[in-house]
Amino acid sequence: MKGDNLNIPRHVAVIMDGNGRWAKKRFMPRTFGHNAGMNTMIAMARTAKKMGVEYLTVYALSTENLSRPQEGLEGLYNLFRKYFTKNVKDLYAEGAAVKVIGDIAALPADVQELIKDGVKNSPADACFFVILALNYGARAEITRAVNMAISRGEPLSEGDVGDLLYTSGIPDPDFIIRTGGEYRLSNFLLWQAAYSELYFTDVLFPDFNEREFKKAIENYSKRNRRFGKI
Repeated sequence: MKGDNLNIPRHVAVIMDGNGRWAKKRFMPRTFGHNAGMNTMIAMARTAKKMGVEYLTVYALSTENLSRPQEGLEGLYNLFRKYFTKNVKDLYAEGAAVKVIGDIAALPADVQELIKDGVKNSPADACFFVILALNYGARAEITRAVNMAISRGEPLSEGDVGDLLYTSGIPDPDFIIRTGGEYRLSNFLLWQAAYSELYFTDVLFPDFNEREFKKAIENYSKRNRRFGKI
């Protein structure tokens, strides 16, 4: 599959929207949709790697999500407890390393440990990276960077700001996909998305299968990225 005469983005970021609505359509609880979304994410990672993508960032939990009712959050945390280690091992088996961006300190202690172990035990020689955005918000990320800069007391260049973000050392996303029929970035990678190509689809994330991912990449491949130039 790799190549297929397509221009493959080095870094794809995905706003995985629609899990809850997918479950509601089936008269099932939201956790049913989130579990289906986890399975789709693993399958998407496999497809992305086979196509030649090097970095895949997935918006798994936003800072705003933490304001949801505690019962719903506990259901999501329980999915982490039940499936996170297995899913991470599946990614390892694909030769993928796991990275995390966001402030995980606000998550339950046992969930934090699962996440840290997932990052720590990643293959050292990986050439494909799955980046989980957990308790992530771009405004909070930029505010954190500004406060770090103030503490240093030195003027910053754009590159310096980039080095202070959670994504330091990770190339900006070439392509951002949002599923679920919404047309906004929702506080996701606002600094890094300055010249990202955007793609929106009505497909709910659990249904965003290999065919849909390839369709999105084919759309990207036809675009002419000028980065503000003629």
